[in-house]
Amino acid sequence: MPENGKRSSREQALEELRSASKLIVVTHENPDGDALGSLVAMREILTALGKDSPAFIDAREFPLPHEYRFLGLDDVLSSPPQDLEERTAVFLDCGSLERNPAEAFRRPGMHILNIDHHHDNTRFGTVNLVDPEASCTAEIVWDLMHGLGVAATPRIAEALYVGLITDTGRFMYENTGARAHLMAAELIEAGVEVPEVYRQVYEGVPYGKLALLARGLAKTRRYDNGRLTVTELDACDFAESGAEESYSEGVVDHLRAVEGTAVAALVRDRISAADGERKVSLRASDDRVDVSHIARLQGGGGHRQAAGFTTGMQWNELVDFLRSAVAQQLP
Repeated sequence: MPENGKRSSREQALEELRSASKLIVVTHENPDGDALGSLVAMREILTALGKDSPAFIDAREFPLPHEYRFLGLDDVLSSPPQDLEERTAVFLDCGSLERNPAEAFRRPGMHILNIDHHHDNTRFGTVNLVDPEASCTAEIVWDLMHGLGVAATPRIAEALYVGLITDTGRFMYENTGARAHLMAAELIEAGVEVPEVYRQVYEGVPYGKLALLARGLAKTRRYDNGRLTVTELDACDFAESGAEESYSEGVVDHLRAVEGTAVAALVRDRISAADGERKVSLRASDDRVDVSHIARLQGGGGHRQAAGFTTGMQWNELVDFLRSAVAQQLP
């Protein structure tokens, strides 16, 4: 026990999961591989403990990204249950309460267990287990699984592995440490079929996604000797490509790889939004730049190397903002 006599946040989280009989597992809007992998794994872990613990994804988030549908998400709730206030809400990979679009979770008195690895997490939970040193939220869920005495089934292992490989960029990002590789080894021993997971997540690309990528690459613009590389996708690009909104995932990573780029940005219309807002995804290739700081200036957040925000700014104003924000970190 810590010297001050208080239980660690890990011990508090474990006690929350052990003691609650009714829970609900949720994650952030526009869920990615770590969010969905952690969601599925935590639901399966709690089910193994005999808990009443459905997973929730707001109806506005469907259809989910093509590459993650194999995880088995057909039975998730798309509207909050009537007994929501009786449940402990387990938030996964969610930096702030506002990143879940369901208003029901913002009611006063909600009991929330907040499990995350974003360094800018707002600690909005009743209990907060936030570990910025973890490679991904799935790594924290993996650790809690051990603390709860649950053995990894092939389904749990597969979901955790998806969270791990997507948030570490297939073990290439700076958040990849020795623990991430130890976790991968254990999950493979538990039944993960590595070639099959890679095929599901990174191959079998719908043609609409390829067509959307082509449009994004064709619109690429570079500023300030190339250190800011930006592209945009509007509603017409999605419609004419036959692309779902989630097909834009990964476009910004192609820009990040361009020689000389310090920050890459994808600006895209939010097709599901009626208010004209646009989503901005940021990636840093220069270790001196913290794009989560840039995102927070506009009410967003994320990691040092990957972050995002929504905005109503027009193109020229947005580009000026990004150029200025990058220049402040790379004078």
